[in-house]
Amino acid sequence: MPIVIPQDIPAYSVLKEENIFVMNDERAFTQDIRPLEIAILNLMPTKVETETQFMRLLSNSPLQVNVTLIYTESYKSKNTAAAHLERFYKKFDDIRDKHFDGMIITGAPVETMLFEEVAYWDELKKIFDFADRNVTSTIYICWGAQAALYYHYGIPKYPLKEKLFGVFAHKKDIRLHDPLLKGIDDVFYIPHSRHTFVRTEDVKKTEGLVVLSEAEEAGLSVAKSSDNKKIFLMGHMEYDRYTLKGEYERDLAKGLPIRPPLNYFADEKCDEVLVRWTSAANLFYTNWLNYYVYQVTPFQL
Repeated sequence: MPIVIPQDIPAYSVLKEENIFVMNDERAFTQDIRPLEIAILNLMPTKVETETQFMRLLSNSPLQVNVTLIYTESYKSKNTAAAHLERFYKKFDDIRDKHFDGMIITGAPVETMLFEEVAYWDELKKIFDFADRNVTSTIYICWGAQAALYYHYGIPKYPLKEKLFGVFAHKKDIRLHDPLLKGIDDVFYIPHSRHTFVRTEDVKKTEGLVVLSEAEEAGLSVAKSSDNKKIFLMGHMEYDRYTLKGEYERDLAKGLPIRPPLNYFADEKCDEVLVRWTSAANLFYTNWLNYYVYQVTPFQL
């Protein structure tokens, strides 16, 4: 089944070109089916690129998915045209009385700041509380995961000596047989790009949290709450082939101290990219939609 998005959003033509099953609003309205309602709070500055990446992953299941894009009103994006936000996004006030089957809260490039210093922190706390009350299951990503762990459980983040940058091998806890990682290999890969981390032992000793996978180099990768309402993903499974390459070239252009992303380029010239994470990413999001959203969500939201 398709993902349902407006025909004039940039992601529509990109996904259509990739032979991904997308459907516009008008056609979807005639379908005799109760689609899943998924909200995406997009905190990334590259909003168009990020929304396309998540829509690509959400389209890879037999379920029909309606997507609602949300942005923070307390901070205006400098990298996305206001017309795009006005046309395709909702403010939190627009959806605060609605219910969703699932929600995704992205990362954000504010890791080196204290949580309380972030311009939209107060608004984000309200969205965290909203997700607890009005959403069946929520995925928190990278800084979004760190922020949610801090807000809900008091778990702090710590600075890294240098940026964690590359694609890293993660081992899942095979003893748990968790549906979220069903079909994913014992060792799988996730891209990371961050300056801070959460200590795995802090999560393991916190009541109500379960660690599903971790890595020797990258540390904690996937954790969840015992009731499956909160999923914490420390890396960026949604990244496409050239996302890390773009970040690397951007940092080089700014004169920042940056090494090539580890385990990412297939050649010494840093031209060709070796993709090794997308199969696990597709399984991860399909499993989430099926086991933690569709199978447990009420028919009447």
